[in-house]
Amino acid sequence: MLRIEDTDRERSTPEHVEQILEALRWLGLDWDEGPISQWERRDRHAELVAELVGSERAYPDPATSEEVRSWKDAHSGAGYRGTPSQSPEAAIRLRVPDEGETIVADVIRGEIGFENRLQDDPVIARSDGSVLYNFAVAVDDADQSITDVVRGDDHLSNTPKQLLVLAAIGAQAPRYAHLPLLHGPDGSKLSKRHGAASVQELAADGYLPAAVRNYLALLGWGTQDDTTLMETSDLVERFSIERVGKSSAIFDEKKLRWMNGRFMREASLADYEARLFEFLGAADESAAAAFAAASPERRRSACEIVQEKAQTLVEVWPLIRFLFEAPAEDERAWAKIMKPGVSGPLAAARDALKGTEPFDAATVEVSLGAVVAREQVRPKELYQPLRVAITGTTISPGIFESVAALGREHTVSRVELALTRLESPA
Repeated sequence: MLRIEDTDRERSTPEHVEQILEALRWLGLDWDEGPISQWERRDRHAELVAELVGSERAYPDPATSEEVRSWKDAHSGAGYRGTPSQSPEAAIRLRVPDEGETIVADVIRGEIGFENRLQDDPVIARSDGSVLYNFAVAVDDADQSITDVVRGDDHLSNTPKQLLVLAAIGAQAPRYAHLPLLHGPDGSKLSKRHGAASVQELAADGYLPAAVRNYLALLGWGTQDDTTLMETSDLVERFSIERVGKSSAIFDEKKLRWMNGRFMREASLADYEARLFEFLGAADESAAAAFAAASPERRRSACEIVQEKAQTLVEVWPLIRFLFEAPAEDERAWAKIMKPGVSGPLAAARDALKGTEPFDAATVEVSLGAVVAREQVRPKELYQPLRVAITGTTISPGIFESVAALGREHTVSRVELALTRLESPA
């Protein structure tokens, strides 16, 4: 069941809700029922608030936050206990027993006791009748037969309040498990400086949903045999909440990139192409159009030569763009590599490639290797100028694979254009 906890109307805009749904869809985390809006259940919440007030398990109290602080100061920090009032400004507070403890039986952390005398009578409804999060969540957990609540340990302080609500309405508590929060590699709380901080950012940065699912599942948890790369079906079969640790989990985007690269390299070419096209459609419409307009052979060749090199989808298009568009205009690359002395070896490469047969990566490598030997140059003194001539940049997949994928006609044409530019006056 997917429940949207939207009692905070200022934060729960339709746009925010859609972001949640979009993130879940992208991750491939589906649901059987819902989405159910908590706000749309407000009549049920109001009904139970009225019942609790009627049975004196809750009461109206007009105290402001400043008055509550003053009361606590005067009572040595004891939990606030209000005085029932009929004021129209009164909020509704739940009565907390003065004696004993509220015990959170946490699957990960064991039993944690909260002394009742130190807990305030919590507000469960505002003066306008709208209920607060802890009340709505507890009621909905009960009404919807929720069996397990798995959440971050920043919610641990909310759990005794929810248990008190559940006890007041005579409902059985679910099983709780509070997960360690994510920290960056430096040990501090996860933030933007550590890299992507939301699912949407991970998607925009070119990560695969399967790799993200795999990586996130391993944060604070691991298999008994320390297996790292797992399909989601394996995670479902092997996951055990009892093996989740208590310490903060480290989110290291470098490790996620490594894992994502592994998933990309092991994908079938058909799946790789489909993922790339989907990504380009969201990130760069013109690139997606150019990719779609190419022949199936060209698209497949592009994916094949880049599959071992790119670690994220965002890295792919800059590496293969030369196969679908004119060379990039990188003046810094041209100035660095295309010195007057490269004309001779480049012209020799052009002539050799005209006669290379078959025009595949292995034969291209042999032909260009012969040029290197005849021209008595170092390999990079030929291959880098050739790379700049056909791609416009100094970075591409392997030069032999790139030349073969581009094809004889386009390669020779681009080398000739580069030679013309080199020979023309500055």
